[in-house]
Parts: sequence; structure tokens; C-alpha cells
Amino acid sequence: MTIAPAGPIPDFHAVIPAGGAGTRLWPLSRSGSPKFLHDLTGSGRTLLQATVDRLAPLTATDAVLVVTGERHVDAVRAQLPDVAAAQVLAEPSPRDSMAAIGLAAAVLVQRHGSDVVLGSFAADQVIHGTPAFESAVREGVAAANAGYVVTVGIAASVPSTAFGYVRSGETLGLADAPNGRHAVGFTEKPDAATAAAYLATGEYRWNAGMFIVRAEVLLTHLAAQLPQMHAGLRTLAAAWDTADHDRVLAEVWPTLEKIAIDHAIAEPVAAAGGVAVVPGDFGWDDIGDFASLSALLAPVPGGDDDARVLGDDASVVRLDSVGSLVIPASGRMVVVLGLDDVVVVDTPDALLVTTRSRAQQVKDAVAAVREKGRPDLL
Repeated sequence: MTIAPAGPIPDFHAVIPAGGAGTRLWPLSRSGSPKFLHDLTGSGRTLLQATVDRLAPLTATDAVLVVTGERHVDAVRAQLPDVAAAQVLAEPSPRDSMAAIGLAAAVLVQRHGSDVVLGSFAADQVIHGTPAFESAVREGVAAANAGYVVTVGIAASVPSTAFGYVRSGETLGLADAPNGRHAVGFTEKPDAATAAAYLATGEYRWNAGMFIVRAEVLLTHLAAQLPQMHAGLRTLAAAWDTADHDRVLAEVWPTLEKIAIDHAIAEPVAAAGGVAVVPGDFGWDDIGDFASLSALLAPVPGGDDDARVLGDDASVVRLDSVGSLVIPASGRMVVVLGLDDVVVVDTPDALLVTTRSRAQQVKDAVAAVREKGRPDLL
């Protein structure tokens, strides 16, 4: 059952955490230009822009809040000219998702009152199936208004070991969220056998890290679980739009604990029966590495070698090479000869050559470059 679209949702604000360096997509994604600032699907829109685009039917532009690092603020504002400058919250340093989402919740309550519902949607995910996405969010808001912390559970297509899982329990019994169920618990990336067993039960879905909740409810849970962080975020929010912003931010932000919202709120609140899951029956990927990126790209037109190119195919020559992924981003011609399932990422100052099967190990290459004393390449 789906919920038909019905225009923007009252009192609903979209929060977009835009952080991380995407180290498994190096050298395309870097700390100074992370993956959410790139068009990784060939759509002509960056991942960040696509995130805002899909939220447009659900909330007004002035109800979109982006939380990002200080060094990315200018790029975010340039890519999102319709989002007001005050709607881009700058973090002085990464403190993980709880601090980012908690800051947004506290600022929203400070600005708009306690009735605000926020939906947190990461800036670096790819989603196919907009109607199903909208339906899931609308059900999620209905469950959030009933007092739940809501997560969106993605229909798992394979028993992946790269994602976390959420287990569904009994139905919520809400007319406006007919597909909503109690979340029984969360599991971090399981091994292949466990993941296969999960899918066989029909009770488990991928945990995509999308959360929908009344801002005041989130902060109340935070006060119970992490009172020091709650107090710090409330202090920050009170000063955020004042002349004391810089001073208070410099004093408080470094004191906030580094912790993910999953561990800080979702897991303990689920154990107490306060978390719900709504099904997300749409295509989803977080583009965690070049193998997943390759799967999202269309094959090269007219080719019979299952090749993918992100960029100008005129700059790529493939000979006796099946299943390659080439990203020609330097302006040079890239020739792949006699190598199958190879990944070649050519940028002006760094070249990566690996295979799809080694895609997860690109983060090790980043560590090795750092050890070489080349932070300028990261």
C-alpha cells in the first residue's frame, strides 16, 4: 500500500547531512571535494543537488537545511542557489551524524518551535523511484507525529555485507502509516551467511540511515541518552543566529561526543519500543565504492564489453577489455588493453588503477598516500 502524494508536508523540514570524504572513491572524491559535490551518475546533477530535487515535492526550499563542513560551505551554496545562506549550517570539524542531526534539530526548534518534524537524508545517496520514496517519507512523517523515531528500511535486493540491517516487528496500527512497523533492532554489517539468513525471514531490510522524527522528540531522547551533548546543542542553537555564534561554536563544538545517531538514539530507543520502520520500496545505493558506482552507470552505447565510462567516452579506448570502469577526468586519452574488470580513474594529479573486486580496498590506498606525506592529494 502506498500513500498518494499531496503536496508539501506541513511543518516538515528536510535535513541534509553533507559530510565525509568518500575515501573509497579516491582520487575522484577527496576531503576538499567529497562525493556529494560530484555528478556520479551522469545525470547532470550532483548527488547533493539530486537529494534536494527529490525532496522538492515534500517540503519548501526554505525548509531545507544542509549541515556541512566549513570548507564545503561555499561549494554547497554555489550548487544550491535557491537555499538561503542561513539554511546551510557549518560544522567546524566532523563530529559524526548525531552532532550534525542534533544541531539541525536544535536550530529548527529554536527557529520554528516544537512542532517541527525533521527528515534526515544523506547528501551522497542515489535513489530511483521517486513516488515510492515520497510515499515512504509521508508515512514516516505520520509515524513521527505519533511520537516515534522513524527509519526507512530499504528492500534488500541481495544479502549484502556492506550495509546495516533493521528488523521489523509488529504493525504500528496507524491509519496514516499503514505500512509502519515497530523496529525490533539494528545489526551492523553482518557476514554473508547471516545476511542471507536475515533476508530469508522477510523481517529485515537495509538500514539506509534515513531518520524522520519530531525535532523535540529527538532532543528529548538525546537528553536521556547523552545529556552533555544535548545541553551543548541547545546552547549552540540559542546562539546560532546571534552575534555570539562564533564564540559559542568555538567553545562548545569541540566538547561534543563523536557518535553516530544509530548508536546514540536508534539502538537504545528501539530497545524501549520507540523506533518505527517504514518500508522503502525504491532503488537505493550509497555509492560506497567503484564497484557500486559501476553498477549504477549505463553500459557504453554500442559496446559489447559491459564497459562503463563516467565522462567523455571519446577519451577512452578499450581493447580486449571486458567490464572496465574508466573515469577520464584529466583531459588525457585513457587506453585499456587486455585487462578485464579494471577500474581506471585518471585525474590531473593522481591516477588509480585497480579492479572491481578490490574496490573496497581503495581506502587502503588513501592511507598509503597519506603515509607518503602527500596530504595535498587527499
